[in-house]
Amino acid sequence: TENESFALRLKQIFDQLGQLLDTFNPAEVAIERVFAARNNAESVLKLGQARGAAICAVVARNLAVHEYAAKEVKLAVTGSGGADKVQIQHMVGILLKLADKPQADAADALAIAITHAHTRASTQRLGIARSSWRRR
Repeated sequence: TENESFALRLKQIFDQLGQLLDTFNPAEVAIERVFAARNNAESVLKLGQARGAAICAVVARNLAVHEYAAKEVKLAVTGSGGADKVQIQHMVGILLKLADKPQADAADALAIAITHAHTRASTQRLGIARSSWRRR
């Protein structure tokens, strides 16, 4: 059934991300916070479940999870919280000195990593808690 198929896809996310975590052994993980403005409710629910599977794979390995809103990532990488995907791709390429423009989803993931690295370094340098860094 469709439910069994989706459940197996969630397991695949959990298992494959777990393998990547075991292979590369990161100290922490950054992920995009879900924003569901006008999306289909079923799609938003499935996205949340997929994120949950990913987060569980991370937490099962006792790793810290840091979440960033899309606007926060766009602002950190491009200087504008309203940047589009093309602008993100462009700036990620410039910041990382990439020879070719990264694929859109890869650029988004790299932008989250750049945001986390910047935020982490800044909060440590300033001696403040990560929660204090965030705009409310």
